[in-house]
Amino acid sequence: MTTDVFILMKFELIIAIVIFILLFVKVGSDGWSNKKTLNVINILLLINFIAGFFMNDDGTLFGDMFRTNDLISLEKNILNLGTLIISAQAYSWLKNHKHVLEFYMLLLSTLLGMFLMISAGNFLMFYLGLELSTIPLAAICNFDLEKRQSSEAAMKLIISSAFSSGLLLFGISLVYGTTGTLSFSELSPLLNGSELQLFAFVLLLAGFAFKISVVPFHLWTADVYEGSPVAVTSYLSVISKGAFLFVFVSVLYNVFKPIADTWYNMLFLLSVLTMIIGNLFAIRQNNLKRFLAFSSITQMGFILVGISGSSQMGPASVIYFLLIYIFSNLGAFGVIAFVSAITGKETMDDYKGFYKTNPFLTWVLTISLFSLAGIPPTAGFFGKFFLIMAGAGKGNYMLISIAALNMIISLYYYLKVVKAMFMDANDQPIEKLSIDTLPKLAMLICVAGIIVVGFVPAIYDYIYSLSLTF
Repeated sequence: MTTDVFILMKFELIIAIVIFILLFVKVGSDGWSNKKTLNVINILLLINFIAGFFMNDDGTLFGDMFRTNDLISLEKNILNLGTLIISAQAYSWLKNHKHVLEFYMLLLSTLLGMFLMISAGNFLMFYLGLELSTIPLAAICNFDLEKRQSSEAAMKLIISSAFSSGLLLFGISLVYGTTGTLSFSELSPLLNGSELQLFAFVLLLAGFAFKISVVPFHLWTADVYEGSPVAVTSYLSVISKGAFLFVFVSVLYNVFKPIADTWYNMLFLLSVLTMIIGNLFAIRQNNLKRFLAFSSITQMGFILVGISGSSQMGPASVIYFLLIYIFSNLGAFGVIAFVSAITGKETMDDYKGFYKTNPFLTWVLTISLFSLAGIPPTAGFFGKFFLIMAGAGKGNYMLISIAALNMIISLYYYLKVVKAMFMDANDQPIEKLSIDTLPKLAMLICVAGIIVVGFVPAIYDYIYSLSLTF
């Protein structure tokens, strides 16, 4: 039994050990410089990522409250990869920060909560993981301690999270009241589509929609993204949303499958609203963090298209797209984070003429934006292609057509940033910046992922084979 716990909870235990190591370092490392501390932390995160490929097993613990299999292990390691890239990108910001260890202890606590949430086989375990992932996340949103906007971002995240958690809890209580169980494996046969159960599902859907910024539950997103440090914005945009999407797909396909026809109609409406409104607001943005906030909202709309198809391609296309999305979004945020840490500039106007002074950073940002837009031959094109193919499983070609039209609309605002960097003149362009080794390596990994993932069919085939467990 003890061996089973160590193997099945490997990801959670490694993260917990790293947190304790950082706690001990905090107590006894007064002489350590920030650079040394960051190097040690990034080595630990690299070991954590590599360990995710070994000794993975299927099984359940604690009366089926905790479960794991190869697909769940892959999902957790995708989040490990994203966290490692974000940590490397944050080097230029954190090397001058007073509270490096506290930042990572809070960050890894949220990651631990997300791992518990992904492995949850019971709504109670899911909710405990959700709270563990949310509360420390609000604290690190306020990590630009001297900026008022950062405090406002943390407050808005706490308030919106409290509201969405209340909706989730209310929905969970109604599910328990109508079925007598919170276990995922026992719930599905007990769902009969009664009015009370449908109301419970609507509350649960609203709670999830808050977490992944689906319209009309998206209003907190741009303000929190703008006020938070760029590294935290990256984490919110990729890791947090990725974790909730993994759980959301699992709950829809495994628990609420008996009422799939009902939730399909809901997802159809939400996906259309999310794509259209996300696009329209992204066009109007000048601050690049707000711009990428509405870009991420639009991407959630495309993901809902893939989920709505209720086909076997649904889970595979979502996981594959999220892997690509990590490289694409973190490539863009990596450049913005680095420039912001050195110069404090974050607006689109600041990036006019950027290519003349910083060609490497310009190409990284351009390739990342091309992938987010779904322009071939970047991996983003293949990711959106599989999402649309999965959405076609229901034969609703109106939804597919709306998604395709929104892809075309998104080209305008992504290319607007590219035009500013390559073609617009600027009397005071951003000066040539010297890039630290870790952020540069993280950017190169993102670019390599964007280029390579789409051209290696074995990656999608492997994810698809694992998704057959749904």
